[in-house]
Amino acid sequence: MTAARLLDAAAAARLPLEVVLIDPAAENGRGAAYSTTDARHLLNVPAERMTADPGRPEDFLDWLRDREPGAGKGTFAPRAQYGAYLADHLRRSALRAGDTRLRRLRDRVVHAAARQDGRVTLRLASGGGLTAEAVVLATGNHAPGTDWAPAELRGAAGFVADPWAPGALARVPEGADVLLVGTGLTMADVAVTLERPDRVVHAVSRNGLLPQEHAPAPAAGPVPAPDLTGVTGLPALRAAVLRHIARTRRTHGDWRPALDSLRPLTTALWQGLPAADRARFLSEDLRRWEVHRHRMPGATAARIAGARRTGRLAVRAAEVTAVTPDGDLLRVEFADGAAVTVGAVVNCTGPQGDARRAADPLLDSLLDGGLAHPGPHGLGLGTGPDGRLRGAGDARLWTLGAPRRGELWETTAVPEIRTQAVAVAAAVVETLGTAPAARPRTPADRYGLRLTTTLEAAAAYNRALDGILRVTCGAEENLKEAVAADPGFALGHATLALLGHEWGADVDVPAALAAAAEAAGKGCDERERSFVAAAASAVAGGSDALLRHIDDHPRDALAVSLAVPTIAFGGVTCGEQTWDLVERLAPAYGDDWWYQGQLAFVRQEQERWDEAEELTSRALTAEPGSGHAVHARAHVFYETGRHTEGLAWIDRWIDAEGRRANNRAHFSWHAALHELATGDTGAVRARYLAQLAPPTVTGARALVDSGALLWRCRMTGAWDGPLPAAAVLAGAPASWRTAPPTPFAALHTAVTLAAAGDGAALARLRAHAGAHGDRAFREVVAPLCAALTAVVEEDWATALPVLRALMPLLPALGGSAAQRDVVEETLLFTLVSAGRYEEAAALLDARLDRRPSPLDRLRRGSLEPAS
Repeated sequence: MTAARLLDAAAAARLPLEVVLIDPAAENGRGAAYSTTDARHLLNVPAERMTADPGRPEDFLDWLRDREPGAGKGTFAPRAQYGAYLADHLRRSALRAGDTRLRRLRDRVVHAAARQDGRVTLRLASGGGLTAEAVVLATGNHAPGTDWAPAELRGAAGFVADPWAPGALARVPEGADVLLVGTGLTMADVAVTLERPDRVVHAVSRNGLLPQEHAPAPAAGPVPAPDLTGVTGLPALRAAVLRHIARTRRTHGDWRPALDSLRPLTTALWQGLPAADRARFLSEDLRRWEVHRHRMPGATAARIAGARRTGRLAVRAAEVTAVTPDGDLLRVEFADGAAVTVGAVVNCTGPQGDARRAADPLLDSLLDGGLAHPGPHGLGLGTGPDGRLRGAGDARLWTLGAPRRGELWETTAVPEIRTQAVAVAAAVVETLGTAPAARPRTPADRYGLRLTTTLEAAAAYNRALDGILRVTCGAEENLKEAVAADPGFALGHATLALLGHEWGADVDVPAALAAAAEAAGKGCDERERSFVAAAASAVAGGSDALLRHIDDHPRDALAVSLAVPTIAFGGVTCGEQTWDLVERLAPAYGDDWWYQGQLAFVRQEQERWDEAEELTSRALTAEPGSGHAVHARAHVFYETGRHTEGLAWIDRWIDAEGRRANNRAHFSWHAALHELATGDTGAVRARYLAQLAPPTVTGARALVDSGALLWRCRMTGAWDGPLPAAAVLAGAPASWRTAPPTPFAALHTAVTLAAAGDGAALARLRAHAGAHGDRAFREVVAPLCAALTAVVEEDWATALPVLRALMPLLPALGGSAAQRDVVEETLLFTLVSAGRYEEAAALLDARLDRRPSPLDRLRRGSLEPAS
């Protein structure tokens, strides 16, 4: 939430910040509160009050209704669902942030130190570090304290010190009773998870009080806050509040609206009490306040009540005094003389409020270094009105939420946190906007690599880079904007040249490379000069310079994109060389969503389907528009034969996110493959005409997707009559039709020419490929053109030996196995046409072993001899 508000505030102020979100969690928006996977763990606040955006009061409710049409204002949504909402909320903020960028590091900060200029140096658990212009501690609640636990318990295997730690509750042995220490909201959720017919869940706390239940229906109208003017001291305040509650019960029949009406006053009331009265409140009134203020949803309360009625949950008021091992179990004794024997003891005492006892190395470094001081009564940290740490001096350090409890008291719920997030973001942006270090700022890309250009040109370049990495529209236009803003921008010219070469963009490639080379000699750093040289080499057909560049600069994501065959670029590597390249980049990218999409594609090529699907899930959670992750998942569906499921999934994604994809045609092609595999030829033809036919698709994609699909339709008998391939060729780049830039491009030019029945053009392409300096052109593309010409002329005897010989050589063409399958389809068609039924049957058997397909089963059945 704080990162989203920082992105919004910086964008509104036109301050080109990079917001770095450092979080050890696997996904954005989770943290301890929303990482649970138990759908019975519900929010304790109804949906109408859970928006993350103060400017859009129903943002969460609208988001929830899109997914749960029956959701209403009073719905208590699953906490895991709210975590997904926060992740999506952050993504939306990042998309509209303009020159401000979001970068996520899956790591943990373990030390902070101030610099003389106000910046803060952070050390990470991984051993890395960074220096920030400002730091916001959005750490949330700490893990529960364990001071109450006897030493014998703290060292026991059956002690669950933090129930929200990943996998913690899975350690509770099946069939054994369990003790939960603490009877608040944490206990309620843990009890819901652990209670079952063969187990008694014991819950204990000093007072044995459970949270109250939210009212089944909201009050008819809000109750006005009481007038507490002139009320001073805790006894007078306590009496006034009790009178207000009694009056509300008489008029509304419920005490809850009275307590809720105090919410806007709580911080002022807390701060107005003398320190001695606040300490007395903590000692005498705290538990009574908490069980009434922090209430359970009705569904949770019903489950707790049901468990108590059946004896599966037993609640007592007592304190743990001793623990002794009893075989694999633990005997726990209480101050009242009672005892229970359990398989596990779960610490449900709630978050540790004292920063000095939180066992957090970051907090320890701040406190020990004098950059932070404990908050009032030892609760959290001392802060100023805008959340800036007291004691930080010139260091730009803020916090919000739970660490401000000593100052504000009411500070841990979403309504308070979202207000604080706005205030903190405004303070940070205002401070950085006037800080000496804020301007001038060295432009950098989203991975922190320097860009030798103006801020305006860098912003346009970064929009282009984000589009390339997401595989969304606008990269060419943004790059042209960048070089118009700075004609001496070397990387802008070099990247434009690559798009002209690979994508068939409207770019004078030689002129762009010349401009890049000239600009690279005027102040660029070594990385930029190396990239320009690597780009020129790649356009000329070389790969060594690009691979050396990646070795030296592994976080140059654009260079990696160029090297790896994907939906975006043809690549200069293939097979295991690609796998090795992507896998060894893991330390440089961690859980970066773009990298996860790349790794997912590698995993599906390695037939590690489950790993690939898990990686795509993580990538799409962080960035639902990630084209690479979608592409990898589309291949998982296809290669595992899940055609019906895959078709439904990719169509949903196209409708939701695909409108921005610059390769939407390719995703439509994937959907058509599923339709083809299920034998729904009518759907294939309808999809082609609606989503793939010119002028809907033109340029390079017209050949790669539209033309290739038409030839596949001819080879599988899915299209009756002449193929409309001439229109596809007319809409394709002229250079691709005569001199395609890569073997991958040449493959798709060749099959489209075959679909058009243009033997003369195939002969010209064959001659071009045969004289090419690239072996893949000479040894794969040229003979493929000869074989396709023979197929068009129905000269099966000439086509067959060439196609057979080509099969093991196809990976050199680049692209995916699914794309290269068009050649295998051609071989299968030729075998059947030549009457080589046994060989065709063997090929189909091998295909069915590799990938289930109703179409292949039908074709295999047609080759069985008649009985």
